[in-house]
Amino acid sequence: MFSDEGLFHYTSLFLLLSTPPTVISLLFLSAPYGKHHRPGWGPTISPPLAWCLMESPTIWLTLLLFPHGKNNGNPRAFLLISPFLLHYLHRTLIYPLRLYLKTRNGKIQKPGFPVSVAMMAFGFNILNAYLQARWVSEYADLEGDGWFWWRMAAGAVVFCSGAIVNVWSDNVLMGLKEGGGGYKIPRGGVFEWVSCPNYFGEIMEWLGWALMTWSWAGFGFFAYTCANLVPRAGANHKWYLDKFGEDYPKNRRAVIPFLY
Repeated sequence: MFSDEGLFHYTSLFLLLSTPPTVISLLFLSAPYGKHHRPGWGPTISPPLAWCLMESPTIWLTLLLFPHGKNNGNPRAFLLISPFLLHYLHRTLIYPLRLYLKTRNGKIQKPGFPVSVAMMAFGFNILNAYLQARWVSEYADLEGDGWFWWRMAAGAVVFCSGAIVNVWSDNVLMGLKEGGGGYKIPRGGVFEWVSCPNYFGEIMEWLGWALMTWSWAGFGFFAYTCANLVPRAGANHKWYLDKFGEDYPKNRRAVIPFLY
């Protein structure tokens, strides 16, 4: 019979092996939503609904799985899973709700979100929620880890810094789109360094998570996040340069300050 340990092992391996083809494919083909929306990807739904549905497995599946692990009564496990859940509570509920309110009031006009892309994200989030929840609740040796609090503190600083950048950047981008008038050049804060500080912030969050969990599951998620967001940031950066030309700041990088 196929054991949960075997399933966890092969799911972790799948995540790691799928990272290189993901980054290669996204270097040549940008996912067709947001700035890169284009026809030919089937039916669409509203972006707020898409974000809510495709991110939701990280909440309900984590909450379903967590009580069934050996660490479910360990305060360290609750503390460790909290940043993961807090990030996705924001992505599943708060961010889509804010987006819905602004689109309903006519402050932001957004094209439809392809159902096909949302379903792919939904599938990934099921896989990833299983990996992260089972690692923390079952496979992590929390009591025997003498470095737990040091890694938790260091990772939390990185994670929280990234979360602040991520949420702040989303607020700036939403504010720029209010009142119509099309896309504008975002300015101020981390936007003076990179075109996509929202992606940079999320990359920082999952680097912090990898440090906190100190696991293949955590580092696999961080690597996949980079594979997904770094090429998209490069495509966004090129889009800004093409659209605004000489008006766009030449010293900005795409996503990693001073590097790329």
